[in-house]
Amino acid sequence: MGVAFVALVGFAAVLAEMTLTPSPVSADLAGSNLRPGHSLMQYAEDYTFLAACKQIGGNLLMGAPFGVILPLLMPRRLRLVRVVVLTAVVMALVEMAQGAMVEGRAFDVDDVILNTSGAIIAYLLVGRRISHRFHMLGAPRPQPQPEPESAPEPEPKVSVEKPGGRVSDRPALLLRRLRPGRRPAPPRP
Repeated sequence: MGVAFVALVGFAAVLAEMTLTPSPVSADLAGSNLRPGHSLMQYAEDYTFLAACKQIGGNLLMGAPFGVILPLLMPRRLRLVRVVVLTAVVMALVEMAQGAMVEGRAFDVDDVILNTSGAIIAYLLVGRRISHRFHMLGAPRPQPQPEPESAPEPEPKVSVEKPGGRVSDRPALLLRRLRPGRRPAPPRP
């Protein structure tokens, strides 16, 4: 659990360095986008194929660590929903900080959508399996229960009719009289 927390803190530092660094070169180009899909259309129309792939792929990859690290820190119940909500909230806060405080950067709702999509993809491909194994390692294993000592099986009671109409229930005596391989005669009616 500690390793996952350290990884999350390390990722947060890298995320802050990448997203909150001023970009004076793009100060004139940056503008806020509150319409979902608008930036994606701009990538398709105005950018080269390689530049559009870098923009979209970069935003998908930026959210991917959330899909791998967060499941390690969360209980299993509603894990995917928690990953999606937490990623969307954190990325929206990062985008708002970019738009409010960083020169050459602006809020873009498409970035939040792509980052969250990257977290979902990473969770479905990798995070779910890793977190399952991780949580199974930490789960207490059920201890095998010692089998209760079984009581010795009671000797079968055999009723045998003796001459004179008497009935004997003494199995030990009957078993001594039996020879190996012989069966007792069935009782007479």
